[in-house]
Amino acid sequence: MKQFGKVAVVMGGSSAEREVSLMSGNGVLAALQSKGVDAHKFDPSEKPLSALQTEGFARVFNILHGPFGEDGTLQGALESMAIPYTGCGVMASAICMDKWRTKLLWKGAGLPIPDFELLSDDSDFDAIEARLGLPIFVKPSTEGSSIGVTKVKEHGGLKAAYAEAHQYDEIVIAEQFIGGGEYTCAIIDGKAYPTIKIEPATEYYDYQAKYFRDDTVYRCPSGLAANVEQRARELALQAFRVLGCRGWARIDFLMDEAGGIYLLEANTNPGMTSHSLVPMAARVEGLSYEDLCLQVLAAAHVG
Repeated sequence: MKQFGKVAVVMGGSSAEREVSLMSGNGVLAALQSKGVDAHKFDPSEKPLSALQTEGFARVFNILHGPFGEDGTLQGALESMAIPYTGCGVMASAICMDKWRTKLLWKGAGLPIPDFELLSDDSDFDAIEARLGLPIFVKPSTEGSSIGVTKVKEHGGLKAAYAEAHQYDEIVIAEQFIGGGEYTCAIIDGKAYPTIKIEPATEYYDYQAKYFRDDTVYRCPSGLAANVEQRARELALQAFRVLGCRGWARIDFLMDEAGGIYLLEANTNPGMTSHSLVPMAARVEGLSYEDLCLQVLAAAHVG
């Protein structure tokens, strides 16, 4: 493991997803250390990034979630210091952190996505409700972990949902409901792993269901017919490549009742907690959590 040198597991930070990042980061840190990697916790909310150089770190495992760590900002800083890091580069990180711009790229490439509207203070909320139909999901464009998300189920509720999401982001989107099930596909080193079907016990797959509840059901393999599974994996790889991703990411998608697939979003720093999805898919392929962390770390590079 000396080939990796001194490794910083960058976690925590100051985004709304700090708590989740610390859970992911501590898991990654323990896994790397168990494999003999000289890995150390590095929280940028506690010390400046310049300490990565002054403390002699040779490589970064980036497991920050949300703005700063997942939006290209940290990636650009690491490139300026010529420190190899895990995950996507500056451009792909910035795009994938922005759900609206991700949708625009996928739509431009002819990939299937749910219908959506960009919201503002001047939006005709009643008209948007009528066009998209109910229920509607309302989301801040650059937050993750379902932070600021509302499921609008009654007429007249869109404006309040917009106000809630607008607390987290200037850009807010309203998204058509697709009711055939929520799935995800992990991409690691150019390979699409088995899809996972997510069945939350809550109204939808919210923050608590993702990280703390034990009644969310994850099905991996997902139970899709072989031809549909293959189509979903191929579509996830297309989505990954269109966005310019590298290393690893998780592509979330929805299915309708007729078997149609709709891309939802891309996560360039997927969660690595005890409830997280990428480790589940890796286990089905015989890859342990510890070996998954090593594989991601080995793919770290600059630019």
